[in-house]
This record gives sequence, structure tokens and C-alpha cells, in this order.
Amino acid sequence: MSLFGTLVKGGIKLNHALSFDNENAAEQQEKQLRLLLKKAKDTAFGKYYGFAEMLKADDVIKAFQAEVPLFDYHQMHEAWWQKQQEHPDISWPGKPEFFALSSGTTGKSSKRIPITDEFLQSMKDVGTSLIKSIPEFDFPEELFESEVLMLSSSANLSKNESGHLEGEISGINVSNFPGWYDVFYRPGKEIASITDWDERVQRIAEEAPNWNIGAIAGIPSWVLLMLQKVIEHNDLKNIHEIWPNLTVYASGGVAFETYRKDFEAISGKPITIIDTYLASEGFFSYTAHPNTMDMRLALEHGYFYEFIPFDERGVDEHGGLLENPVIHTISEVELDQEYVLIVSTCAGAWRYQIGDVVKFTNLEPHEIKITGRTKFFLNVVGSQLSEEKMDDAILEVSKALDITVNEYSVAAIKNEEGEYIHQWVVVSEMEIDENAFAEKLDDSLKEANKNYGVARSKALKGIRVKGIGKETYHNFLAKGKKKGGQVKTPKVMNEERMKGFLEFIQTA
Repeated sequence: MSLFGTLVKGGIKLNHALSFDNENAAEQQEKQLRLLLKKAKDTAFGKYYGFAEMLKADDVIKAFQAEVPLFDYHQMHEAWWQKQQEHPDISWPGKPEFFALSSGTTGKSSKRIPITDEFLQSMKDVGTSLIKSIPEFDFPEELFESEVLMLSSSANLSKNESGHLEGEISGINVSNFPGWYDVFYRPGKEIASITDWDERVQRIAEEAPNWNIGAIAGIPSWVLLMLQKVIEHNDLKNIHEIWPNLTVYASGGVAFETYRKDFEAISGKPITIIDTYLASEGFFSYTAHPNTMDMRLALEHGYFYEFIPFDERGVDEHGGLLENPVIHTISEVELDQEYVLIVSTCAGAWRYQIGDVVKFTNLEPHEIKITGRTKFFLNVVGSQLSEEKMDDAILEVSKALDITVNEYSVAAIKNEEGEYIHQWVVVSEMEIDENAFAEKLDDSLKEANKNYGVARSKALKGIRVKGIGKETYHNFLAKGKKKGGQVKTPKVMNEERMKGFLEFIQTA
């Protein structure tokens, strides 16, 4: 046992013990809104919507909701953010140095989301809150003297025509790491700046014997590929043969459960999984205690949250927001109710619809899980399938057939007779009996969702499954230039894209 590791662990534990929080969630959130409004009251956005007057109101939240409309990306970009590339003080004071490029899992072209200094600091502050929760996990002392491998997108940022630096949010974060991070951060800025994904992973595999990795962070699909490459290149049986102190993996970006068996297969001992909700729009939540994947909502780090019920009170049959949806604040949310997340942030996003759907699993403290995307809602013929229900069905069928499925995509398409069916593509390295998988998947969805059962008895005439290997899947992503450490993959496609996917599979 190292004295240094013991001291670091003891210091974090003492900090945790001395941390006091006397404000309730509603007070914290009102305070955050007031701070945001005060900071931005002299911007073009703040003047247009009267932030200064809002701050004088008896109920600042109601005043804010009454004056400021809800925005999606296109509305915010067209009206405000594109001006911020040329002019200062548009939706936040000054001009942002960075813009995060994010196509996410939906949308064709990259979004450009402003990244301010205050925003970067808020992400560091949430990360600090995560570190303060570490004593809850009782990790071994060896972890605190090991290194952290962060599998980000490329830290080699590009400069746009307006002189701003652009890249994915993880690459922007890495490029802003202070020099002293080099003591523990791996793979280091040189390797992290390699644009080509395959070359970057190859360099990681080559350098792996020189590192003492205790923690890893990144999107599961790409972290898994990286670890498999390290094992293959160094002729290992499992990843702990080269990194014996690997103790914790901070997952994020997509649901982890479909990857759990594969991670266990390449590990020599258990790894603690911590889930995180880190998007281009903010670092919103993180797992704060063991034996759960639920995430504590960051309530006082430059974010003000609102929640729209993901049902007939808030969205239409396609998952789009109603014109006048019911809107809740943090004090009004309920357990196990799905909500569309709306955020206002210190990057100049105001009442902004990210596109994620969350569900509260605890109200003291407020903890959430991400249940899907508003656009990952399959309802062409009334089937009303959310991402959570599809994930659960895939896991149930995989367990029943004793196979592992990491990824899937689905679309409602018309068959040869012009009738709607659900076409699924499931990704596995194991052989799949497509007919058996389709039958069990159909039965699972019928049992879990009565609306799906009704649709199957009427307009939805069937279900088809196509099984493919990971190489084919990643080649398809690479074809669309969606390959790399922070890329998330589309679960629900439109008919045109699914047919293109099937054509690609046939020629692969």
C-alpha cells in the first residue's frame, strides 16, 4: 500500500466529510437562474427578453417562462448563435472562443454550439463534484496513484472562417487541460490530437505497457474497441494483465447495459461502472454512489432545468413538443415519469431542448437515468416504442438466446406489398438466428407495450431482423464519417436511411 495513494484517498474523504449543502433543490435552481439572468441581462438576448425586469419579479421563474420561448437548435442557431460567431454579447457576454460540433445521433449536419469560459469551468466543477463522491465507492489506494485514460474525440481542433476553434466537446475539453494534467492524463495531448481513429487506437495499444491505468472514460462502443485492440496488440488474455489497477470506468453517451457482458469478458476482475451525462450542452449528472447506474443531477453549476412530460401533456405522436406543453421545475417532478429535458446554461443556451428524455429514479437527492432521445421514438403506425423499451427488449431477447447484442438500428419501412413493418438490424459477433430473434423480439415488445400490441394487430404487419457483425457496422459508420471516440450511433432511422443501410450490408 502506497503512502501517496493513502494520503490522496484520505484527502478526498476529508473534503467529502466537510462538504455541507443546506439549500434544497428548488432554492439551488432559482439561485442558478438568477445568476444566469444577471450575467446575461446586457446581452442582445437578455435585452430582447427583458432579463433585467425579470430579476425584479416576485417569481423570477414564472417571469422567465412567460417571456422566453422554448428553442430547439435550429431556432437558437438561426436567431442568435450564428451571430455570435461575428459579434460579441449575443446570448452570453463576450464572444466564445470555441464552438462544439455535434451531430449527436440525430440530424444530418453538425450543430455548432457555443462554448464559453464559464461553461468550461462549469464542466470542471461538475467533475470536481464527481470526485468528491468517490469516498462513497471505497476504491483501493492504488487507484489514487494511477493514471486516467480518456478516450475523446480528436483534440486537434480546426479554425472556422470566423476564427473560432471547432471540435467535439471532448476534444475541446482535452485541448484545455492545464499542463499539470500530463502527470496523470493518458493518452496525452499528442496522441489525442491524432485525427485518424485507427491510428490513434494503434498508438494507444503500442504505449499501453508504459502506462498504469486505473480509470477509463469514454463512450462504451469505442472504449470496448480500444481495449480489444490493446489486448490483441499485446497478446493478452484480459486487460488487467497489462493494467492491474484498472478499477473504474466512467461511461457516457449511450446506455451501457448492452455492453456489460463484453466488458466482463475482457476483464480479469470486476470494474466499477460510473455513468455520466456529459453532452455538448453541459455536464448534467453523474453516478454518485455504488451499485447503481442512476445519476445525480448537477443543480448548482450554471444550469437551470425544466421538464416537459414525455406523454400527451407535452409531446405529439412523433415525440415533438406541443405548442403549449405542460412544463415542470425541479420541485414539481415525479418519480418514474419520463420528461423531455430543457436547459438554460452559462454558454448562452436558453430554454433549450437538447433532445434527451430522462426519468427520475430518486428525488432526495435528485437522480435520473436517460431513457432515450425524443427522435428515437418509433411511432409511424402507433407502436409508441421509446428507446428504453427497445433497449429492454433487446436485452431480454439476447439473454434468452444466450447472445450479446451491443448495437441495433430500427426503422418502420414498407414491405413488398406496401405494408408497414419494423426492420431491425442487430449487431453481434455471434451467429444470430434471425427468425427466432424476430419472434422473441416481437413477443417481448407486445408484452411490454400494449400500444405496440395494438399496432401489430392492425397497421404494423410484421417484424424483420438482419444480423451483422461489428466490422460491417463500423464500416457503415465510417462511410458516413461517423467513426471515433465520441461518436454515438443511430438507433431509430427513417425509411430512406434504413434502405441505404440494408443495401450497404448486401454489398459488404
